[in-house]
Amino acid sequence: MYIHELEKWPTFSTEHESLADLLVQLRHKQGILTGGMQSIGFQDRNETMLQVLTQDVVKSSEIEGEILDQSLVRSSVARHIGMEIAALTHSDRNIEAVVEMVLDATQKFDQPLTKERLFAWHASLFPTGRSGFTKIRVGGWRSTHVQVISGYTGKETVHFESPPAEKVDFEMDQFLDWVNNETTIDLVLKAALAHLWFVTIHPFDDGNGRIGRAIADLILARSENSSRRFYSLSAQIQIERKGYYAILEQTQKGSLDVTPWIKWFFNCLGRAIDNALLTLDTILYKTKYWETLKEVPINERHRKIINLMLDGFEGKLTSTKWAKITKCSQDTAYRDILDLIAKGILVKNTEGGRNTSYSLVKLKLQT
Repeated sequence: MYIHELEKWPTFSTEHESLADLLVQLRHKQGILTGGMQSIGFQDRNETMLQVLTQDVVKSSEIEGEILDQSLVRSSVARHIGMEIAALTHSDRNIEAVVEMVLDATQKFDQPLTKERLFAWHASLFPTGRSGFTKIRVGGWRSTHVQVISGYTGKETVHFESPPAEKVDFEMDQFLDWVNNETTIDLVLKAALAHLWFVTIHPFDDGNGRIGRAIADLILARSENSSRRFYSLSAQIQIERKGYYAILEQTQKGSLDVTPWIKWFFNCLGRAIDNALLTLDTILYKTKYWETLKEVPINERHRKIINLMLDGFEGKLTSTKWAKITKCSQDTAYRDILDLIAKGILVKNTEGGRNTSYSLVKLKLQT
């Protein structure tokens, strides 16, 4: 039996004591991240939000096997949130629609989640009325029974079966009433339960995972009372997608005690926030680094290379790479490098000859 077939469905239960410490830790991390992001410059904060929203769109689609052009998504997100970025390109309508869905969830988190709003999200995901080559019902609940299967014909594995189509409207009315009116549980816990509940109802022919993650993002935004997104749950789920599908299947074939799912969700969310905190540390380090160099004459080529190295330059910096990246001659690149060595910013690595390369010196940063 699936949990939606159990007599007490959808009355979920959890082991509160085993989740309490995890929830406290998560709330603490949320606070550190929010506070830390307020301490950085406006431009860095907006750039971080642009990066996170772009990852949300790209990675949530990637989980479902749809690969979107990241540069087009980034341009679309930038336009929608009013940011001016270099080399802004026009994306196609499909990408625009997916971006609009994600932004509607995260930027309008304080608005009720309604049937009509979900239908609009679904229509934005499938503007042609098809999923791949298959025609689906768009902007309305599914009218057929759904199975999630894998494997070759004759050797299929059934991972999940949806509730009957005739029950979907009633099930979704219950779900939406709970999302909009339940106020007695912590909102981070509510985000985890909402995602599980929604994907178990499986109300659409396709797109349930992406919409379910958008619902979780909406409730997480409510938990922070902010439309500013500094971490991407979808990006972390994409990294851990095997575990994500495994715990969903295990939970949907289990009991209404969904503690294992909640623990998995909390831990995954915690790792998403940890990654955002690492990004924050990098931003703060760069800010202090440039503050330390504020009296040092730096040209634009210097600045470009130093920023690349602070962001985690892959491989070793050589004069040839310098010339290519900054579009200058080999002689100019070499003079630039010698200048930074003289200023104590670059140092020659120990290997020499044709393999001569350079690294940033760890400066004593201002506090």
